[in-house]
Amino acid sequence: MMSIASYLKKHSEALVKDVGIEAACELTGKSKATLGRYYSDNDEHGDRFMPIDVVAELEGAARFPHVTAALADLRGITLSYDAEKRNASSSGVNQDVVTLAQRFAMLMSEYNSAIGDGKISINEAKRLLRETLALQQVLLDMKLNLEEEAK
Repeated sequence: MMSIASYLKKHSEALVKDVGIEAACELTGKSKATLGRYYSDNDEHGDRFMPIDVVAELEGAARFPHVTAALADLRGITLSYDAEKRNASSSGVNQDVVTLAQRFAMLMSEYNSAIGDGKISINEAKRLLRETLALQQVLLDMKLNLEEEAK
């Protein structure tokens, strides 16, 4: 089983690689060696972790909040990351029900495609996860609309 330290270091590495090592150095003012120490598995660097301000800088430039998601995962918290930043908001519960049905159909289609050979590959799992998160967002929109109508 992976330790908490190792888990955080793996996600710190993913964050730096997402941004790119050169860009991460420029953005944070840290050297390649310093950034490397933050995610190194060597015993001599075992107690070194990326400072939170560095995490914030890098996650602002990254495609995904790797370290924040890891911290949430360690606490059993589910985050909803909406990379789409949709401009159009939900237009009510009726539209939400239609969108929910469409997203669920897309999830089932992805699942059917993924399980066709009897196993789900890593890429197929990632596509299923994306569809699941999209479905979760529709449910959240629906919840907010229902709460608004209940006032």
